[in-house]
Amino acid sequence: MRIAVVQTASSYDKAANRDAVSRLVADAAQGGPDLVVLPEAMMSDFAVEGESVAEAAEALDGEFVTTLRKAAVEHGVAIVAGMFERSCDEHRPYNTLLAVSADGVLLGAYRKIHLYDAFGYKESDQLTPGDVAPVVVQVGDHSLGLMTCYDLRFPELSRALVDAGAEVLVVPAAWVRGPLKEHHWTTLLTARAVENTCYVAAAAQNGKKYCGLSQVVDPQGIALASVGESDGHAFAEISAERLAEVRKRNPSLQNRRYSVTPR
Repeated sequence: MRIAVVQTASSYDKAANRDAVSRLVADAAQGGPDLVVLPEAMMSDFAVEGESVAEAAEALDGEFVTTLRKAAVEHGVAIVAGMFERSCDEHRPYNTLLAVSADGVLLGAYRKIHLYDAFGYKESDQLTPGDVAPVVVQVGDHSLGLMTCYDLRFPELSRALVDAGAEVLVVPAAWVRGPLKEHHWTTLLTARAVENTCYVAAAAQNGKKYCGLSQVVDPQGIALASVGESDGHAFAEISAERLAEVRKRNPSLQNRRYSVTPR
């Protein structure tokens, strides 16, 4: 499988963001990927603290999802991207990742479990957490486990995804800049790959608010491709053979003595 991770910054203009999605997928598709990963909150950027993203939220049959499905079919690629989805609480939607197949079928929706109530911000004021359950989707011959941004700080979720069959952890993000935050991002991406002997494909927002540094990491913790800070995309090839080779040499998943049950 060939993966493209796309790096850009969304805005509060939903129509402009949809246009950007169409353009970015078209640009990335020229490199022949099977999967294009876009950042978290591509439908609309996060509101400033004290305001709300509720008015921006859409249903799973809304304009943003329609744009993703159309782009997927037009370019023959699977797509993962983030949006705000209406929930039962009209004031606090979900922070949702969508996975769409190359033929435009909605493969799955992951509603972010761990809300970013840290570093002086409180995401739970604006959003409703999803159910505590791993979401794994199939794209071609590979199983993808869906995670969003702050989820990266909770290794039990990545382990639950791998236990559910994920070979690739797909991590769209809007990782906020700050002292040592870039170091945390790259360290945790590497750690999740190494401890689970799996691939990690991370697509992050950049710009003034977010750190960028989108990348694909292999099961030995090696960055196969990365973007840096600017807008752009990067490609990486992943293989079942490489995964099997690493897991044979480092059978840490088999050597576990206990597991953590979600609560």
